Amino acid sequence: MAQARIVVNDTHQRIRQGHPWVFATQVVKEQGSYQPGDVVQVVDVRHGPLGQGYINPASMIRVRMLTNDMADRVSAAFITARVERAVRMREQVWLQRDAQGRASGSCRLIFGEADQLPGLVVDRFQDVNTGTVVLVLQFLTLGMERWRSVVVKALEDLVKPDGLVLRNDVPIREKEGLAQEKGFASAACNTKMIIAERSGAGEPVLMHADLMEGQKTGHFLDQVLNHGSMALVSRGKRVLDCFTHTGGFALHAARHGAAEVLGLDISADAVALATRNAELNGFTKVRFQAANVFDHLTEASRTGQQWDVIVLDPPAFAKSKGALENAYRGYKEINLRALKCLRPGGVLVTCSCSQHMVPELFRQMVEEAAWDAGVRLRELYNGSQPPDHPVLWGAPETHYLKCLMLEVL
Repeated sequence: MAQARIVVNDTHQRIRQGHPWVFATQVVKEQGSYQPGDVVQVVDVRHGPLGQGYINPASMIRVRMLTNDMADRVSAAFITARVERAVRMREQVWLQRDAQGRASGSCRLIFGEADQLPGLVVDRFQDVNTGTVVLVLQFLTLGMERWRSVVVKALEDLVKPDGLVLRNDVPIREKEGLAQEKGFASAACNTKMIIAERSGAGEPVLMHADLMEGQKTGHFLDQVLNHGSMALVSRGKRVLDCFTHTGGFALHAARHGAAEVLGLDISADAVALATRNAELNGFTKVRFQAANVFDHLTEASRTGQQWDVIVLDPPAFAKSKGALENAYRGYKEINLRALKCLRPGGVLVTCSCSQHMVPELFRQMVEEAAWDAGVRLRELYNGSQPPDHPVLWGAPETHYLKCLMLEVL
């Protein structure tokens, strides 16, 4: 059967310049027949070639591009080569080597669109005590689900893990016409691990990771460089870590000599896990409590409580473009409240993982919060995601993580 062709209105040459998503509203005509998940050719309204991608008529993202080359044959060998390229890049730029020269550590091995494997996420976890390596896989789209067996075999051959866990328990699969599920893509293995967060010189911070029951793939790996930046401002300081989750910023502050650390999270389960992580590292000057961060900072400001360093690492307030306006107000409000609780010369560490809150808008929001608080800010650090979460140029959504370290003058 001849390959189907999709004619699209490539507004502002967005696809030609590298964006991997073709929205349903851009489709002008469909030529030929296909099954959902098939690879199709994509051309513009003048029939100029844009490339090939897999199609799902049930999704608002109608086609996810795999290649801009019409001559490529998207096959098992093609997908395997993409997987290998992603793995080898992490081995080169991020993973460490053990005494035998083998890759060592935890990281994101495949980051969807940024690795030209849209809809696929693979995280590598290695237990510091046993050396066991387990990969956690997410097939988020119908088109990538059809390549599941190829991806699994490629990872088994390349990485030789001790186990593969499926965490397809994400709502986006239902929008693709797929059921949510979780389990093993290999023989059952231990899914509760202790991993190390390394970010520069010094002893790592140890963290519990529950690969089957924890959030997303079991542990967030994208903040490691920003966690490590706490070495710049923590020594001898009183630190408040808001939205602490498993304690990342708080634990790194303790590792780098903070005099006192308090971590807040609305989830009692998160607080319990963060407390276990503190005990795992032998930290005695850090504690965690369940609290609504907005309310806690409001009461702290009213009663005159102040800290030397306040960290804001909230969940994504803007999960869609339609939610951005309200999210902007929420981000601004939490930053304003934090700034009012910092001593003169104190430091605000503020983050956003909302892809729709682009870096320029995030800076604007913090600047407005500073104006309202009546303070001036000096930038000490500007961070993002580490290189195992690469940014694909032409796809701004892949640059989602922002972290600013700002001194109050």
